[in-house]
Amino acid sequence: MPEDKKDYNPRTRPPAKREDLAGRPATHTPPPADELKKELEKCQREKEKFLAGWQRSRADFLNYKKEEMERMREILNYSHTDLILKILPILDDLERGEKALPEDLRSNQFFKGILQIKNHFRDFLKSQGVEEIKTLGEKFDPNFQEVVEEVAANEKESGIVIEEVQKGYLIHGKVLRPAKVRVTK
Repeated sequence: MPEDKKDYNPRTRPPAKREDLAGRPATHTPPPADELKKELEKCQREKEKFLAGWQRSRADFLNYKKEEMERMREILNYSHTDLILKILPILDDLERGEKALPEDLRSNQFFKGILQIKNHFRDFLKSQGVEEIKTLGEKFDPNFQEVVEEVAANEKESGIVIEEVQKGYLIHGKVLRPAKVRVTK
């Protein structure tokens, strides 16, 4: 054992130097009050800066969350449009068949069943947010209608829909399929 270790006794060792948190010897005098006030003001400014930053970040996150929820709602509202667009020609055929059906066959139970199926299609579409675009007798609106033919009509004002070739539909207020119409010249 080395000589200096041999005489080591923890009870007889000299007291360690004590230092404050800043690393200064403990024997110094405390800083003046104006330095403490400056330090406190600096800490208050930092606190306010960090609090404001946190509040902005929180508000940004809440806005992002709202926007994402709205975006998801939009996706869900319009996710089934492809299926509905495939169903619409079937409904068109059923409506054309109903128009062509002679009056004496309208009381036939088989045809009543077919017309009931058509009504079920309509109810299903309505439950999905689909509604017909009203066109007959209205002024032509290119946002909701397509002109397939212009017809000369002396007694009517120009640009009025006189016949609907194919029905148009909206889904949740947006055009799903524009109506195809004939209008006056």
